Amino acid sequence: MKFGVTVVPRASDWRLFVDLEAMGYDAAWAADSQMLYSDAYAVLALAAANTSRIRLGTGVSVGGVRLAPVTAHSIATINQMAPGRVFIGIGTGHTAMRVMGKDPMKAGAFREYLRVLRALLHGQEVDYALTDGERTDIRFLHPDMGFIDVAHPVPIYVAADGPLALKAAGAYGDGRICSHNQTRTRLQKSLETMNEGAKAVGRTLPGTFHTAALSYACVLRPGESMTSDRVVDEIGSMAAATLHYWWELYQKNGDTSTVARRCLDLWDEYLAFTEGMETPPAKRYQQIHYGHCAFLPAEERRFITEDLIRATGGLVGTPEEIIDMLHEREAMGLDEITLLPAMDTARRNLKDFAEQVIARY
Repeated sequence: MKFGVTVVPRASDWRLFVDLEAMGYDAAWAADSQMLYSDAYAVLALAAANTSRIRLGTGVSVGGVRLAPVTAHSIATINQMAPGRVFIGIGTGHTAMRVMGKDPMKAGAFREYLRVLRALLHGQEVDYALTDGERTDIRFLHPDMGFIDVAHPVPIYVAADGPLALKAAGAYGDGRICSHNQTRTRLQKSLETMNEGAKAVGRTLPGTFHTAALSYACVLRPGESMTSDRVVDEIGSMAAATLHYWWELYQKNGDTSTVARRCLDLWDEYLAFTEGMETPPAKRYQQIHYGHCAFLPAEERRFITEDLIRATGGLVGTPEEIIDMLHEREAMGLDEITLLPAMDTARRNLKDFAEQVIARY
């Protein structure tokens, strides 16, 4: 099992990447959300220039806010600074799009995006169409002059859950990232779907196909519970992000199928809470995503319950309990767990995990 960290990128604190390398983490994923955080690629450039071992990438970059050639160019630039230890996580943009009141990228457009991205990151020429629909051939013109690095192919890890996105991941990805609370059955079904996608383009998924899961963790101290103040301080923002996701789906068509059964009462309370917000309904998405994964607004603190933590797959417990959870996940086929703690307590949280879990795993 590899251990990564998804970083809420703040340009003034790029040194967190240096600290993660010193703590022994294998990878650092910079979250990409243009209305919430610093620019992921700018912060990754600082990280690349000041680290030597840790793998660096986006977690995840968003297809809907950048053209595919621009994304390829950005990550290939980071690869020039840290050749061979750069990857790109890429998705349709749940948060980055929703926080602007927009829908994530459609599956067909996302598949085409991945096709172009993969070709460019392998130094190939590829046909490409802008919004006008006219196709032209594009390639990087100066790949050997120090501007970018495509000599060391950048692995593409696709954030995918639906069948069409999973098939696209199989066709053009080198790995997949998902949420940590998925069952063995769902993980296996997803792998079968990705294999179908690979086969459709004459490809076989390599044995190195990387499976990562986004999660969060907190090592309990003697006498603490899952909802002790320190614990909620460290993991509450990530747990609350699932409520934001449920809310977004509910706004589309009243869908509550993703709401965990053990959280139905909590969901009703949260829905009543959102309906009482002062923000006009047409702009409520802005208030919903305030603090998203970075910090927990005080008014949302009451929703961080043991049921929510368990339902969202939080790695919260004693070191022994967390290690058991990790062994179970590794047996299910996961290669990497990437942790996302609250921004202001990240160093303490991640240091505890490195010393008490990773060191003993």
